Amino acid sequence: MKRNFEIKRETKETNIFINLNLDGKGKSEISTTIPFLDHMLNLFARHGYFDLTIKASGDTEIDNHHLIEDIGITLGVLIDKCLGNKKGITRYGFAKIPMDESLVECTLDISGRPFLVYNMIPFEKENDDNILKKIQEFSNEKEIYEIYKHFFYSLSYNAKFTLHFNLIYGYNLHHNLEASFKAFARALKNAVFVDEKYIKILPSSKGII
Repeated sequence: MKRNFEIKRETKETNIFINLNLDGKGKSEISTTIPFLDHMLNLFARHGYFDLTIKASGDTEIDNHHLIEDIGITLGVLIDKCLGNKKGITRYGFAKIPMDESLVECTLDISGRPFLVYNMIPFEKENDDNILKKIQEFSNEKEIYEIYKHFFYSLSYNAKFTLHFNLIYGYNLHHNLEASFKAFARALKNAVFVDEKYIKILPSSKGII
């Protein structure tokens, strides 16, 4: 079953091309004009063993919101397309990933019912200004978490799955976000795995996902 597709999305705000192979080897070629997002998406591809090409640009002279949101939308649409009829997939995925002092868990259900829970904002010490400037041109870390929350919201609603993130503990902004992308990659890899014994079976008692 082919699970390798590409998609283009053009609006007055962004121009995006993505090619995704769910059964790849972790190869990636990412160019979004947002260095930190490039880093996160490279990690997503490598740790999920997805082959991923993204070429994207947008009105980042205003801010990065439109481009990050639209990449989430486009990647979500493409994941859904790659899954096809969803027969034989494991459907559920879970991963808990450490990154130095941070620990993040991601749980997902390819359910056809889009929903996001994003408990990622820590209640501990603030990050220094150098981390904030390196990741995004925002005034505080809450704004950075919010824009990546919106990325996963856009992705999950267009991929049509339920997605939960929980920051168990950790305070470094970079580490927390990196662990979340790695955990998402591993959870998604588990969920999209096809068991050949059940290749004709849709994992739903309703008969539809």
